[in-house]
Amino acid sequence: MDEKLIISGKDSCRAAQMFNFGSIIAVLIAPLLMIWIAASIFVYASIAHHPNAKVAKYNQWAGYRFYGAAGSMMVFGTPIYHIFNDWHGLLAIWTIMFVIVVPAGIRSIIKAYKEQWSAMQVAA
Repeated sequence: MDEKLIISGKDSCRAAQMFNFGSIIAVLIAPLLMIWIAASIFVYASIAHHPNAKVAKYNQWAGYRFYGAAGSMMVFGTPIYHIFNDWHGLLAIWTIMFVIVVPAGIRSIIKAYKEQWSAMQVAA
């Protein structure tokens, strides 16, 4: 039973972009942020061992950006919030997350789209 599975180049590209799409949407729609923090663990884990090393690398850097920004906001968010003492603090925290995650995520999505992806055959 030596079955082979074909992973198309389009599927590899989509997998390379998936974590970035989720992170950008979660940062833009703030109520989804906590849901994405939980769901992203499963998305990250499912892509981390993709047979195409380029896909795993895109996923790794997207994770560094998102988890680094979210973790930093856990540490520095309260002091930033207390500096402003009102909703301006929340806006400052959201702006920091936005500046870190969204531009770099969009750049990564475009870079993955422009990259040459070829189909690959793996054992099923």
